[in-house]
Amino acid sequence: MKGTRAYQNYIAVSVALTVVGIAVALGQFKIPSIMPAIMERFSMDLASASTLMSVFTLAGIFLSLPTGFLARRFGCKNMLVVSVLIMTGGTLIGMFATSGSMLVASRAIEGVALVFCSVSGPLVLRRYVRPDKIGFASGVWSLWFSLGSFFGGVLTPGLYESMGFFGTWLVFAAIVFVAGFVLFVYLRPFGSRFIEKVSSETAHEVDEEAEEELAESKSIVRKLFTRNVICVLLGFLTFNIVLISFLSFSPTFLQSEGMSPTLAGFASTLPMLIAIVSSVLFGVIADKTKRYKLLMVLSMVVLGPCAFVLLTNSGPALWIAACILGVIGLGAPPMYLILYPAVVPDKRLMPIAMGVLVMTQSLGQFIGTLVMPFVLEGGWMAAGIFVLVVGLAGTAILMLVKEPTHD
Repeated sequence: MKGTRAYQNYIAVSVALTVVGIAVALGQFKIPSIMPAIMERFSMDLASASTLMSVFTLAGIFLSLPTGFLARRFGCKNMLVVSVLIMTGGTLIGMFATSGSMLVASRAIEGVALVFCSVSGPLVLRRYVRPDKIGFASGVWSLWFSLGSFFGGVLTPGLYESMGFFGTWLVFAAIVFVAGFVLFVYLRPFGSRFIEKVSSETAHEVDEEAEEELAESKSIVRKLFTRNVICVLLGFLTFNIVLISFLSFSPTFLQSEGMSPTLAGFASTLPMLIAIVSSVLFGVIADKTKRYKLLMVLSMVVLGPCAFVLLTNSGPALWIAACILGVIGLGAPPMYLILYPAVVPDKRLMPIAMGVLVMTQSLGQFIGTLVMPFVLEGGWMAAGIFVLVVGLAGTAILMLVKEPTHD
């Protein structure tokens, strides 16, 4: 890229970008806390209703890698703005849904937006934040998904009760559009343009790299998928299976126990609120100690047991588990962002490696939303045992990771 790169205020960029991420994530998590009402409105059973969440992860499975190349080809800011427009359009289409299948179709469109955002977000940070502040910015950015799920769980029941289906969807469409507009105006490539331009030389280089990477795909697989990388990816897979399982179904369980939709949404997403502090804390401790594996295993070992309680208990144990999960268990997302790049053997493979990481996240969430309805045929205790076993299995796999060396 020609010219001098103009970095912008790292705090403002981090906050603006994370707000957009939260707004996009709201699009996914506006459903779980009102799932019973949605099922009644569109005459959907639990299995068909689960596709309202799993369609997001399907999009991630198939689009994560191509999105990385698109962001390099057309500009990461442009791709992020496109994700906002797609999410806005998908939500507006869903607002006029007259059947379950139409609502699922609108959710698929929103799923494309979520993938574009999750892949483009970290690239925007590296484009607009100076290198010595990337750690702070990454720590803030890691909160977008958790906070999106939290605010989705807390805000949606009240909005739905006061404004109905149409009004709720309209509000969420407005939120994501406004957040995206602010980011579009604030991020100024080279301090003068709103639209990020990719030079013809850069575009040609990207096209050539894509061809070379395709031709050398077997070599890339051999270089990238070392034991350490595979173990971290498998751990990340199990983390996302457990995460999406309790986020999607804990509100339904708690409502079945007599808890109000608003309180159920708050209880199931309370760990995400606490993670505002714990995510940053884990990042600071990782910077100081460099004990990435130890911190990763520590966060994962409490994941399964806490998720078990969130799906089987509505008493005091629920709140204790939610707090432990928020303080320790949700230190996992920033630790994966720290540990994973450290175990990738060739840093030139990072664009592809990050695409694989996002694809793994989507695959884990897809498996969770797909399998849980079948597990629930055995009751809520079966669901609790499922997330407990998966979480502990992920912990065991991560213990096989060799602690990476640090410069």
